[in-house]
Amino acid sequence: MLGGGGFRVPLVYGALLGDGGEGRVTDVVLHDEDPARLAAMARVLAGQAAAAAADPRTPTPGPAPAVRATTDLDEALAGADFVFSAIRVGGLEGRAADERVALAEGVLGQETVGAGGIAYGLRTVPVARALARAVARRAPEAWVINFTNPAGLVTEAMAGILGDRVIGICDSPVGLGRRVARVLGARPEDAWVDYVGLNHLGWLRGLRVGGRDELPRLLADAKALESFEEGRLFGAEWLRALGAIPNEYLHYYYFNRETVRAYREARQTRGAFLRDQQRGFYAEAGRPGVAPGAALAAWERTRAEREATYMAENREAAGAGGREDGDMESGGYEKVALALMRAIARDERTTLILNVRNRSTLSVLDAEAVIEVPCLVDANGAHPVAADPLPLHATGLVTAVKAVEREVLAASESGSRAAAAKAFALHPLVDSAAVARRLLDGYRAVHPGLEYLR
Repeated sequence: MLGGGGFRVPLVYGALLGDGGEGRVTDVVLHDEDPARLAAMARVLAGQAAAAAADPRTPTPGPAPAVRATTDLDEALAGADFVFSAIRVGGLEGRAADERVALAEGVLGQETVGAGGIAYGLRTVPVARALARAVARRAPEAWVINFTNPAGLVTEAMAGILGDRVIGICDSPVGLGRRVARVLGARPEDAWVDYVGLNHLGWLRGLRVGGRDELPRLLADAKALESFEEGRLFGAEWLRALGAIPNEYLHYYYFNRETVRAYREARQTRGAFLRDQQRGFYAEAGRPGVAPGAALAAWERTRAEREATYMAENREAAGAGGREDGDMESGGYEKVALALMRAIARDERTTLILNVRNRSTLSVLDAEAVIEVPCLVDANGAHPVAADPLPLHATGLVTAVKAVEREVLAASESGSRAAAAKAFALHPLVDSAAVARRLLDGYRAVHPGLEYLR
């Protein structure tokens, strides 16, 4: 696990603890550049293992997956069957700076969307490519599961080196499909979700149960539409106009002015909130003598607060109120990761929404473009399912944002300042080439990792 000191590591380890049957994971290696974060996270995982061992409901036979931690990348990768990549270049301080610089120019600075996502990508892609080369050298048969944001962009960067052996995952479309299915009275596992787009830029266009598309029934019922998170966020009127349920991140596009205002009026940005919150957690969990159970309890408290405040500014802008229990239900990206590993390692064929190379799925994009779509997964990897064309409005957004991603990839490879400025200027949420140049200057001033752009 690259970024093994990261806050969401226990989600994946918890999924592994609950995985019974043959071929389960036996060894987990945490890699991080920060020994203190590694030590704190190893303590949390020890608490999880102890709790699972004492819980009669835990299905895992035998001992929990062994955990060791290292700051040596080659040591971590040696002999790996799967590599999870969940790094954050620049840390949460970097995310907070991404938000501040953009908001000072009056544009969105979100982690993966708009100017903030571009700045984060420019910092992250060179590191992701270096990690991909290390995997190719030390663990050439490994499958890489990429959690690192911006997930589609980073997966495409790594795929240039690793090909189809890198697969990106995100819990947003999975959660959306699950919520829509339950509102319609269907079990999520019985539903086929017609979802297509890029990471954090996709639309649920249908949900089939027993061969029948049930989405029109939902769109006709305003009360049902506004009974779940995305419905309250976008409003029934706009969802009916679209004829689809957008990924929650499209709120930044469809209600950009309102969201930017809410972000500028907030006491602190999301990145600053998480930075301060996690600083407290790591200090508590990393104190000498703290028991694993106490470290786990601190992590669980911190996670509950994190989930309750997710996209708070967007909900405020929409008047959507606080998150409900169903909105915060677990079973997100860690379960997608486990299902993906099972399908590949055990040939347990399944269908998952993943970030993979397009091939011929969307005719408006080339074969190498990474998209987010349902895939059939087996021992040979993930295979995108054929999809109907996007409507014109969605095609415009997808192609515009993919063009931005391509400029980020070009700039990170060549070091071209002009390409980086072009990436900012082309984004639909940056409304001026002059602003784009100022954004790049602002980010270079606060991020030493962008000095390569000349």
